[in-house]
Amino acid sequence: MFDFVTEHHLAALAGLGGGVLLGLAARLGRFCTLGAIEDILYGGSTLRMRMWILAIGVAVFGSFSLIGLGLLEAGESYYLSIRWMPVASILGGLMFGYGMALSGNCGYGAIARLGGGDLRSFVIVLVMGVSTYVVLSGPLAPLRNFFFEQQLVTNEVPPGLAHHASAMTGLSLHSIGMTIGLLIMIGAMAGRELREDRKAIFWSVVVGLAVISGWGFTTQVNTVGFEALPVVSHSFSAPLGETILWTMTGSLRPLSFAVGSIAGVWAGAFIGSLIKGHFRWEACEDPRELRRQILGAGIMGAGAVIALGCTVGQGLSAFSLLAVSAPVTFLSIFAGAAFGLRQLIEGFRPAE
Repeated sequence: MFDFVTEHHLAALAGLGGGVLLGLAARLGRFCTLGAIEDILYGGSTLRMRMWILAIGVAVFGSFSLIGLGLLEAGESYYLSIRWMPVASILGGLMFGYGMALSGNCGYGAIARLGGGDLRSFVIVLVMGVSTYVVLSGPLAPLRNFFFEQQLVTNEVPPGLAHHASAMTGLSLHSIGMTIGLLIMIGAMAGRELREDRKAIFWSVVVGLAVISGWGFTTQVNTVGFEALPVVSHSFSAPLGETILWTMTGSLRPLSFAVGSIAGVWAGAFIGSLIKGHFRWEACEDPRELRRQILGAGIMGAGAVIALGCTVGQGLSAFSLLAVSAPVTFLSIFAGAAFGLRQLIEGFRPAE
């Protein structure tokens, strides 16, 4: 089979499939992190945040089900193989959230909006992709490595909530994880607003399944292949830069899960926008808005590298493995976004 379809192609196809689901969820299900935060702070609605929490619960339950079946070795993932750095999670999360508020989208949201014809999001995608690589492996990489050196986990419990609970109690890892996932789902469904919206429930489950599919398929490619490709799921920070590099040097760089994932979200969002009849070309007419979006995208990219992930990378993929970094980073992103939104909407005017 690998004579015609290489392992890299299979990984890219896995990313493409899950990415299409995520793109459709963004356009048809209005699944959006910044939108969820705005709804809570200024819209008086918890629906979209509960959608996000439900997606997390589904992803946790499904990922630990794979672990129980021997179809996923969580310790091989990036999020559990690097020692947790609390300051990096908090600082990076705050930076990402603030940048997200300034630019009006996270990386995932920008790709989804680009699929609907929004050329402003194209600028965000490019700037964020370049920014991640400037900090990840470019001129600012030595500075980032000096303050936040990434160290591999060796001969110790991986930095995961379920892993530590299992080590302390002796209970099986997958049973603890599946129980936590079930409790998260129950908590999300406690709100009547979500229980009464079947469409929201459906798209939340779809997002969770997309994350699970990433772990499952890349594990299989890693297991049956010969190139030991990484076990990954969806994220939209460094993969943006990787996709830009592949687009420019595709004859020298192999396809990857990340490239397939980015392409899948764009394709899914494009299809979704056509279904809804929302596709239209849009551009930025205000130079101040463009400047703000460029600045926000640059801050987002740097923050994502420091925090080891974005709203999807930490908020869904890392959360699905119950990495210790995930809730801390997600709450920091929320706080950074709340600060940025207040600056934009209220301008820090004193209360009257």
